[in-house]
Amino acid sequence: MFKGITRNVFLLGIVSLLNDISSEMVYPLLPIFLKEVLKAGTAFIGVIEGIAETTASILQVFAGWLSDRWQMRKPITVFGYSLSSFARPILSIATAPWQVLVIRFADRFGKGMRGAPRDAIIADSTPEEYRGRAFGFHRMMDNLGAAIGPILATVLLIWLGRNLRLLFFLASIPALMSIFALIFVSEQRPVRREGTAPIRLSLRPFDRKFKLLLLIVIIFTLGNSSDAFLLLRAKSVGIGINLIPVLWFTLDMTRTIFSMPAGVISDRIGRRYVIVLGWLIYAITYFGFAFAWKAIHIWLLFILYGFYYSLTEGVERAFVADLVPSELRATAYGIYRFAIGVGALPSSVIFGALWQWTKSPVVPFAFGASLAFLASMMLLLLIKEG
Repeated sequence: MFKGITRNVFLLGIVSLLNDISSEMVYPLLPIFLKEVLKAGTAFIGVIEGIAETTASILQVFAGWLSDRWQMRKPITVFGYSLSSFARPILSIATAPWQVLVIRFADRFGKGMRGAPRDAIIADSTPEEYRGRAFGFHRMMDNLGAAIGPILATVLLIWLGRNLRLLFFLASIPALMSIFALIFVSEQRPVRREGTAPIRLSLRPFDRKFKLLLLIVIIFTLGNSSDAFLLLRAKSVGIGINLIPVLWFTLDMTRTIFSMPAGVISDRIGRRYVIVLGWLIYAITYFGFAFAWKAIHIWLLFILYGFYYSLTEGVERAFVADLVPSELRATAYGIYRFAIGVGALPSSVIFGALWQWTKSPVVPFAFGASLAFLASMMLLLLIKEG
């Protein structure tokens, strides 16, 4: 099952494991910290998450372009991980929602710098026939860290007497360890053909399939709001704060177990069908969140939501690598993530505003489900593989 997993892919999996332990010790509790400790409204939480994720997506365009233009992957990746690791513990001293916005911006700035060159290292370090497997492995390690993080947070919450500030500070330790692991990753320079012009930040070098994929991803993302709202929905149905990290662990274990098999399947039957299935599961899950009224519904929906992640996260990245040449790969990843960012800010802001305006979760969740169904049909009908 691990055939085709190279040394770089393995080490980057370890880096993501440690970094996500740190991140997921914080993220599931952040909306509750904002709402109950700092007294932020749901609309402002949507603004924070939308700006944070959009920042990461926009910056990946420039990080990817610089990586291809300078023919350099590792230094940019190291910088991104380092910035996030040093920004995260500052949450422990935040006293106002706007401060959290600044800190989240810095954290996601780091994510924006590292994502595209890191994914290009994975793609260029892996034989084409194992690309889905490699990205599936990376997502498996990433999600395993995301599963460990909430459990560790639960234990620390009990031990620390629900001291969220101290928990946020301790979360920086595994993040710093991830930077050490990153040192051993080998530089993977893109191969540029002789006589080619310098890499430009433009869609012109890319073909119709990649451009169509970007459009469809934007449509899907407009309905894909921050997962912070899922946690608020869980709490509104009656799941207590001490169980929130366990709920997040359930989601991440589902993602961990099925990410690599999904990548292997995509190597065999094609990326498109796997992604479409994942987006349809997303639509069903969001309709479920709209009408859930018992705690058991939330637990089951989080498991189903984990299947959506497993089927799409790694497979979408492998699909991007299939559609572009090596010398444009980091740029392509940056533009792909930018497309996600174009939809991320309005998505979270609209979702939060709809919830606050209607005083009900039904309309925003139904809105997200409808766009996911539309995007899945467009991908199925408009883009052919091969």
